[in-house]
Amino acid sequence: KTIEFAGALHATVVKQVRLKNPSTKTLVYNATLVGRDADDFSLPKGNTVTISPKRQTSINVEFTSRFLHPAEAVLLLISKSVGGIDGATLTFSLKSEVKHIEPAVSLSVCLIL
Repeated sequence: KTIEFAGALHATVVKQVRLKNPSTKTLVYNATLVGRDADDFSLPKGNTVTISPKRQTSINVEFTSRFLHPAEAVLLLISKSVGGIDGATLTFSLKSEVKHIEPAVSLSVCLIL
């Protein structure tokens, strides 16, 4: 699955990833961002995700663009064993696109000739 982050240059875009636990046991995942531009993405609520039995949860992934070129990374969710129960390792491709540039400051220039 690919998660796309589109916005203005230097803007922060937040996406939610919804995770479901169909089992009768609690699942715990360690979330890691890897790849060329992993430093531009973040997990503001931390790297540990706990999903109660028969429930779902969402994790936020933030991206702040620093450059015009597209950024890419991978979100890895690796299961921690809880009571002998392991969940499947999950991977999400993260891609960004700068849609527009907003000026940080507007200047007025007056020329006197």
